[in-house]
Amino acid sequence: MKLAIVIPAYNERALLPEAIARLDATPPPTNPEGAACERILVIVDDGSTDGTRELISELGERDDIIAVMHEENAGKGAAIRTGFTAALDAGADILLIQDADLEYDPRDHNRVLEPILDGRADAVIGSRFIGQTHRVLYFWHYAANRFITLFSNILTNLNLSDIECCSKAMTAEVARRIEIKEKRFGLEPEIVAKLSQMRLREEDVDGAGKGDGRSLRIYEVAVSYAGRTYAEGKKITWRDGISALRCIIKYNFRRLLQF
Repeated sequence: MKLAIVIPAYNERALLPEAIARLDATPPPTNPEGAACERILVIVDDGSTDGTRELISELGERDDIIAVMHEENAGKGAAIRTGFTAALDAGADILLIQDADLEYDPRDHNRVLEPILDGRADAVIGSRFIGQTHRVLYFWHYAANRFITLFSNILTNLNLSDIECCSKAMTAEVARRIEIKEKRFGLEPEIVAKLSQMRLREEDVDGAGKGDGRSLRIYEVAVSYAGRTYAEGKKITWRDGISALRCIIKYNFRRLLQF
C-alpha cells in the first residue's frame, strides 16, 4: 500500500526542515495486519521567494520525495491539485494532505488513516474540535469556522465539526474523481462538497461500473492543532472566510435547486 503525503509549501523556509524531520521521525502508518505503508512525500513549492524552492529542490534528491515547482504563486488549492496529480502518477493508493507549517502533527497520521486502512472509509476529514490538544488562539476564527461548518453541513447533509481542517485523506479512487477548482483556501469547502456528492460504482468482474453506485463512506477523526499567529506567519484572512461561503454555495448549487 503506497501512501502519498501531499505537502503544499509557500515561503516556509524556516519551518519546512522541522516539518520534514517530524515526518521522518514518525513511522509510516500500518494496516490492521501490521504491515507498514510505503510512504512518499510529494512537496509542491508554490512560487516561494524565501529559499523554500531551493530547499525543496534539494529534498527532491531523496528517493522518497517528489519535488514539484510552481513558477509563480498560484495558491494552496492549485498546489494541492498539482500534488494530487503527481501522487497519482507515482501510483499512490492513499493520499493525505499535510501542511508545511507545523500546525498539524504527523503523529496523528496513523489515527487519521486507520478508517481507510481497515476498509471502513473512502475519505477521512480531521477535526480540531472533538477531543485532541489544540493551541488556544483567536475566538473570532473559531466562531467563523463554526458558522462556515454549520452552513456547509446544511447544504451537504453531513454532520462534520470542522470542514476547514487541513488534515484530509482519501483513497486514490476518490482523489482521481475530485477536480479541484479553487486556487486558495476555498479548496476546503470545495473538497467537502464534492465528497458529499460523489458516488462510487461497484465493479463487474470485467472492470466495468454497474448501477448508480453508493455514497462515500466519510469519517471524521480528531487531530491535534498548534495554530500559528499572524506574527508567526499565518496566511488565512477574513477574505478567505467570505470566499468559503461563496464556495459552499457554488459547489452545492445543484442541491440548492432541489430545496
